[in-house]
Amino acid sequence: MSAARGVKRSLLRVRVVPRAAREALSRDASGILRVHLTAPPVDDAANRALVVLLAERLGLPKRALALVRGERGRDKVISVDGASSSELEARVTRAVGSGVDKTEGRG
Repeated sequence: MSAARGVKRSLLRVRVVPRAAREALSRDASGILRVHLTAPPVDDAANRALVVLLAERLGLPKRALALVRGERGRDKVISVDGASSSELEARVTRAVGSGVDKTEGRG
């Protein structure tokens, strides 16, 4: 399956933190995007919550996001339609702000 001509598509690597106290996006000291979800990693709930949260925070429709790797693990790869790599990075930076996750050494 190939992308249609002119369609922008990027990959976003994330580490999910399920059962968090609140939903949030952060980056650890190494630059990894951490997505804190209140949903548990049960019955695909965390994966669904991941797509919803990323769509909301990045200003993209849910249909533009698809989980392509990491269905059962914390490390995931999301395909993002409609944004080039640089556009996606700018959206992520705006969504995260300038904060750095202080829990980088845990888990």
